[in-house]
Amino acid sequence: MCVLKAINLIKVYEGTNETASTKALNSLSLKVNRGEFIAIMGPSGSGKTTLLNILNGIDRPTSGWVKISDKKLSDMNRDQLAQFRRKNLGFVFQEFNLLPSLTLKENIMLPLIMDGRPVDEMEKKVKDIMATFDIERIANKYPYNVSGGQQQRTAVSRAIVNDPHIVFADEPTGNLDSKSARDVMNCLSKMNNERDSTIVVVTHDAFTASYCNKVIFIKDGQIHMELIRKGDRREFFDSILDCLTVLGGERNDI
Repeated sequence: MCVLKAINLIKVYEGTNETASTKALNSLSLKVNRGEFIAIMGPSGSGKTTLLNILNGIDRPTSGWVKISDKKLSDMNRDQLAQFRRKNLGFVFQEFNLLPSLTLKENIMLPLIMDGRPVDEMEKKVKDIMATFDIERIANKYPYNVSGGQQQRTAVSRAIVNDPHIVFADEPTGNLDSKSARDVMNCLSKMNNERDSTIVVVTHDAFTASYCNKVIFIKDGQIHMELIRKGDRREFFDSILDCLTVLGGERNDI
């Protein structure tokens, strides 16, 4: 089942008198099926962040369109789009974006509170998710009292608590040490395997991408190639490095 479809996306950033206009996306089309765990990679300036922002409704394309669960984002006004994103999409950011005045449990519960869910339902869902990601014992701590990895696992929990159609993650391990990055990617992988969650990750990191089932490489605003995981994660990691080399990236870019 197709969850997300993007057709002929073009994004042009108009220049000024001193600078030329820039075409960040160039007739790019993409489909994401239910249960897919996809990474989007490419050299700096390839258009991957622009693509993510258009797919999740933060930005609008110059032309082309995006549908999520048969709803065309361009058909919605600002308020409708904000409500759609809140109810149907999950977000994980590099900076965690947790509210410091709320406990971890309250941060996770926030989307359910905004939807007016019954208290018993909220308590059960949050407890189950925190247990799944091994943060139940720190439920009543505040973000500044826990590690970066624990904060990001909290952010992942918040992203899926309302059972979104798709989760978008923007450099989810960018601020983490290697152990915390591994913990967070194991959480996302667990989401995908146990909950059949659909996840799209933008990353420059081959280690992060190696947890996914498919990697889409873009260059100059177009899809350059796709890589599907067939062997173990180590083999997939090596294949990703090879593809990045073909794209012109250096090993120190990743």
